[in-house]
Amino acid sequence: MRTLLATLILGITAIMTYCSLASAAVPAHAQSPQFADGKFRNAIKMREYSFGEMVGLWWNAMINKPAGTMPAQAIPVRALSRADLLAAPDKSLFRLGHSTILFKLGGAFYLTDPVFSERASPVGWAGPKRFHAPPVSIEELPPIQAVILSHDHYDHLDHAAIMQLAAKTSHFLAPLGVGDRLVQWGVEASKVRQFDWWEEATIDGVRFIATPSQHFSGRTLGDRDTTLWASWVILHDELRLFFSGDSGYFKGFKEIGERFGPFDVAMVETGAYDKQWPEVHMQPEETLQAFLDLKGKWLLPVHNGTFDLALHRWQDPLERISALASTSDVKLTTPEMGEPLDLTAPHAGKPWWRELE
Repeated sequence: MRTLLATLILGITAIMTYCSLASAAVPAHAQSPQFADGKFRNAIKMREYSFGEMVGLWWNAMINKPAGTMPAQAIPVRALSRADLLAAPDKSLFRLGHSTILFKLGGAFYLTDPVFSERASPVGWAGPKRFHAPPVSIEELPPIQAVILSHDHYDHLDHAAIMQLAAKTSHFLAPLGVGDRLVQWGVEASKVRQFDWWEEATIDGVRFIATPSQHFSGRTLGDRDTTLWASWVILHDELRLFFSGDSGYFKGFKEIGERFGPFDVAMVETGAYDKQWPEVHMQPEETLQAFLDLKGKWLLPVHNGTFDLALHRWQDPLERISALASTSDVKLTTPEMGEPLDLTAPHAGKPWWRELE
């Protein structure tokens, strides 16, 4: 069995290597302060893992999984139709899974990190599989004013979803290099806008600022850090929102909070963490501190409940952040997938994960 699994891993690696060699290189953005020696970089020097350490991390993540990293029962999902979304009040939010979030602002719809495929993987027959179907299909979505992307990892940038969304989306907002990928895939260049940290754009009265995060990028074995990663500040009327994308804990959260806080709702990564990769994903205690740094009013934990991407029990991110929020007097909202959330008056939701094994 282990030989078969090892062969499978090697097969996926070979496919990823082939894709790396066969695809066009993402153009460099040498003008960016984040770009040096052909790569984007974080404000701090990241640890470089040896080949043996990388193999060990992949082996543990794919082979030596502890029990409970996937739910034994169906995740609760509230199905949505186009009519439901069109009838929803303005300033509504719908969590569609993982880090995919739909907003209604000024009568238009905005979508973060759209992943609708069954697997977060370069191939359809292997890799992390969804715990649940999306609450709404891409076909049922109303026209999208803008898709907002945080980085190019498979659990945040879904090629099939982007290609389906291209015809019904007016704008794609992406960190440097990620937009080049979209154009290479066939998205109209006129629809794509790329941003360095602290750069911004306003679309129909909604202001988007690409802000720093501490992470990395890449979709193959040969393109690590050739595109940038970012978090996003979203401002509309008096409403202030923050979307973290993926990030380890870093001092940038405090700077973002000082520049743009306080945030009415902060959507902060809470999941897929492990002590083996502390620089690029946050433990729940760090998520809480990031939220406090951001001067948030309501915390919406994301990056959980959809894919098995780490070694913790699938409920742990929500359970741990719930306990921390309770003892820290932090307002936490945990809507079910597809459940509407009023951004002007959020509700706490219920601990739906406790009803499942």
